[in-house]
Amino acid sequence: MIVCIAEKPSVARDIAEVLGARDRKDGYIEGNGYQVTWTFGHLCTLKEPAEYSPRWKSWSLSSLPMIPPRFGIKLISNPTYEKQFRIIETLMLAADEIINCGDAGQEGELIQRWVMQKAGARCPVKRLWISSLTEEAIKEGFKQLKDQSEFQPLYEAGLSRAIGDWLLGMNATRLYTQKYGQGRQVLSIGRVQTPTLALIVNRQLEIENFKPEPYWELKTIYRDTTFSATKGKFTSKEEGMDFLETVRQSDFGVTDVSTKKGTEYAPRLFDLTSLQVECNKKFGYSADETLKLIQSLYEKKITTYPRVDTTYLSDDIYPKCPGILQGLKDYVALTASLQNVKLPKSKKVFDSSKVTDHHAIIPTGVYPQNLSEMERRVFDLVARRFIAIFYPDCKISTTTVLGEVDKIEFKVTGKQILEPGWRVVFAKEQTEEKNNDEEAVLPNFVKGERGPHVPDLNEKWTQPPKLYTEATLLRAMETAGKLVDSDELRDALKENGIGRPSTRAAIIETLFKRNYIRKEKKNLVATPTGIELIQIIHEELLKSAELTGIWEKKLREIERKKYDARLFLEELKQMVTEVVNSVLSDNSNRRITIVDTSTPKEAEPKKETKKRERKPKAKKVEDKVGKPCPLCGKGTIIKGKTAYGCSEWKSGCTYRENL
Repeated sequence: MIVCIAEKPSVARDIAEVLGARDRKDGYIEGNGYQVTWTFGHLCTLKEPAEYSPRWKSWSLSSLPMIPPRFGIKLISNPTYEKQFRIIETLMLAADEIINCGDAGQEGELIQRWVMQKAGARCPVKRLWISSLTEEAIKEGFKQLKDQSEFQPLYEAGLSRAIGDWLLGMNATRLYTQKYGQGRQVLSIGRVQTPTLALIVNRQLEIENFKPEPYWELKTIYRDTTFSATKGKFTSKEEGMDFLETVRQSDFGVTDVSTKKGTEYAPRLFDLTSLQVECNKKFGYSADETLKLIQSLYEKKITTYPRVDTTYLSDDIYPKCPGILQGLKDYVALTASLQNVKLPKSKKVFDSSKVTDHHAIIPTGVYPQNLSEMERRVFDLVARRFIAIFYPDCKISTTTVLGEVDKIEFKVTGKQILEPGWRVVFAKEQTEEKNNDEEAVLPNFVKGERGPHVPDLNEKWTQPPKLYTEATLLRAMETAGKLVDSDELRDALKENGIGRPSTRAAIIETLFKRNYIRKEKKNLVATPTGIELIQIIHEELLKSAELTGIWEKKLREIERKKYDARLFLEELKQMVTEVVNSVLSDNSNRRITIVDTSTPKEAEPKKETKKRERKPKAKKVEDKVGKPCPLCGKGTIIKGKTAYGCSEWKSGCTYRENL
């Protein structure tokens, strides 16, 4: 018997249907020589400190650093998980072959490997590696099953990440809580969480300490067009006034008119981060909301695998594109011109060398049905980006006009769209953005013409940087804090980004839960607790986005067999030891005085935490009973004995919130 193990019941049902397994059993589906079972995401996790050593049960500085000689895994304590694991274990021990059908990524590999290890599986293992859940993709994937050994580096990278997070998180959290906390207050420190918080805090302090300074700009209006003095800003009003008086004496003369034709390429396809950025900008969706929405679209077979960090497609996708476009029936007005013609194949879109595990997020061609309004919006973004890459380039004309008044030079630049090309796909957006000055169409100016003008000296003040929004924070995490506008440069910096595309949303949510940040409209604001925590951390290793980015790069290199996982962990162990010794030698008596309302899973005291958290959580969700499910949009929220869920749970909706 061949045992297939998927990451969710809904995915298992899709796979079982394709394989011809239709006999439903308790915890699996059987038929045609297959038994298809599932996990619920993580069933296993790394052991808690006390499970390695009794002296690590209580929090004390003398027990640090905690570095187990060998890390072990355990089954997560949950009756549902435990029951499902026993079923999986029984199936695997009797199996002739196992097919790992987990999500095709680092986390999916780790989830399933841990379950197989815990179950003691000994038979050969194959790997299903697919980028969408359509019937065609699943069939194709089973024809091209790979050997599990091919994904050993992926597993080692995931395991190194988990152990690294455990080493730093467990040790640093206890270290700072015991050294600088007050009473039972917990100061949570994380390998990615803390540098991300530092980005927000440092930006906020930069704004608070910013001292605005005045400057003056000399402009003049000629033929209803505003020209700016090329000299730039004046730091003294007197100097600006002198220039203003000078230009008042004479007419404005046009000294040069130059026009340059250019090309604008269609926007890149989405990776997860750029989709989260776009959804935050356009709809105000949080990174976590966008991830859940695009994950739901993937599970409904409407879009491809979402947890990706590339904006390119591999060359083998090109032949499938006409069929995908044909499936976008709601966009026939845009796709009609692309039917029955050879589609363009640009290297800016199709480049296998820029694709590792998965390609950019695109539609599958499956017709979207029963989508919530939020899902529909996200799908619309993905669909339009995909359609636009096959449209002609946008042809533009950039005109620069130079003028002069008594040897004082002025300049204005305007842009004219000659052929909209791909812009027609985003016609509604373009209409809304017509007020953008850089796209203003200039009147026809002729070199040598002269006439009256209206000059003015405008007083302005230097502005502080803006607070982070989720969109700008995601970009900062992607580039280790560097401000980058260029797509090409951003691609280069992704290697050193902090966190993975799939984990960044969870990191931001953790900062909210820890009461380290809060949201004011779209802006992310650090709380006094968050600010004090970053200020009390003197070890740059813990809060530097750049240093954390270097570790992330090493994890990616482990995945590509370019770096040794054991060496990475030895470096982390050494770093943790250095941090512990540094903090223990601090005799400054610094303290964080603000009470943190958060308590990690392993923090003490556990009983008080449960009582304190339970009431507001129940009240919060109670208000949702009977309302539409935020995950699938089809069902309504119902109340069970231990949790709230979706009425469509039998159809595969995984929405769940504990009481």
